[in-house]
Amino acid sequence: MWLAIIVAIAAAALWVAFNDNYPVRQGLDLQGGLQVLLAADVPAEEDVSREDMTAARQIISQRVNGLGVSEPLVQVEGERRILVELPGIANANDAIDLIRETALLEFIDTGSQPLPEGTCVRTTLNEGRPSPCEDEAPAPTFETVLTGGELRNADVQTDSFGRAMVAFQMTPEGGDILGSHTANNIGQFLTIVLDKRVISSPRINDAISDAGTITGNFELEEAQNLALQLRFGRLPIPLTVESTREIGATLGALSVEASLQAGAIGVIVVLLFMLVYYRLPGLLADVALLLYALLNFAIFKWLAVTLTLPAITGFLLSTGMAVDANILVFERMKEELRRGSSLRNAITAGFNRAWTSIRDSNIATLVICLILWGFGRNFGASIVQGFAITLAIGVMISMFTAVIVTRTFVGLVMGRAAEWLRSREWLLGT
Repeated sequence: MWLAIIVAIAAAALWVAFNDNYPVRQGLDLQGGLQVLLAADVPAEEDVSREDMTAARQIISQRVNGLGVSEPLVQVEGERRILVELPGIANANDAIDLIRETALLEFIDTGSQPLPEGTCVRTTLNEGRPSPCEDEAPAPTFETVLTGGELRNADVQTDSFGRAMVAFQMTPEGGDILGSHTANNIGQFLTIVLDKRVISSPRINDAISDAGTITGNFELEEAQNLALQLRFGRLPIPLTVESTREIGATLGALSVEASLQAGAIGVIVVLLFMLVYYRLPGLLADVALLLYALLNFAIFKWLAVTLTLPAITGFLLSTGMAVDANILVFERMKEELRRGSSLRNAITAGFNRAWTSIRDSNIATLVICLILWGFGRNFGASIVQGFAITLAIGVMISMFTAVIVTRTFVGLVMGRAAEWLRSREWLLGT
């Protein structure tokens, strides 16, 4: 059964790997892209707060990800500038328009239907606007009650039980609209949408006029993030494009070529080592390792993982861990054979006894990947995120190929020829 599953997975991976509908995404260091320098469009004598610049950076980062750009660089430069670097962008004008465009914050009427956070929606105001979910199947069109233009402020407060909630204030015009709608729709849901994405879907408990609260099972950090999105649904400061330029691959063509050659040589050396040292088991492990590489490449394309040099490093590191798992199994097998066990018993004992070591080491690596991913996400270090993601993908695939695939191949080939191989132990690397 496992052999049929492995063949089916390999066939699916080959289809994805050679399907042009799943392009290989490359980072700035491999293919270059577009660099845009934005400056605060305010008088020189007027101060620009760090909070405003940070909020603008966060909003711009969300928008450029909506372009299908993976691992963009968006960072504050000095006190009044934001640097944006977009890998592989072909149409610079569209990118610049989206970066500068005011975000669309909407309060929409979803009736008795609450919408999960992150859901892509279509509303009466935002059809045709660029968004992060253009390729997703949108929900039915909902009516926009009012927009962020009528929102004056939002901040975090706590109720009498110490639970976090978001309090907001409306302009007089917005208060009139909101008051009329909420009075007529108590018990229904007024969903809050930013650039077509649902950020909250609260129930209307009372009529609201110029001020109200959004309550829910909020953690303090969640309430703060929601207040920030409400407060800065629009760019907090106007931005102007100071300069744009195309940038080449930061590594350079020769560096990229040398890196790929080094990686290929490393993989070949590992394959040869397994073949020479472990003979027939090593050959079977090499086949499993080639399937491992194919699965990695297919998943990178399918998930649109951006391949930067650190991301490729994560893949190569996980390749070494996949080989390490096979070495643990084969050494256990050799120990059992030296004790006089039959080949079939040695194969079973080798995989069973090595499993706990393989499992624990890979779980430890996945925990480290999670920590690195969280660090990269919170501090805007997309390169660290890319490394963590490719390493985690590789580790999970390596557990499948080292334990399931290799075991299937070894049982199929060596298990059936156990008596013949027992008299030819040189083929077993003992």
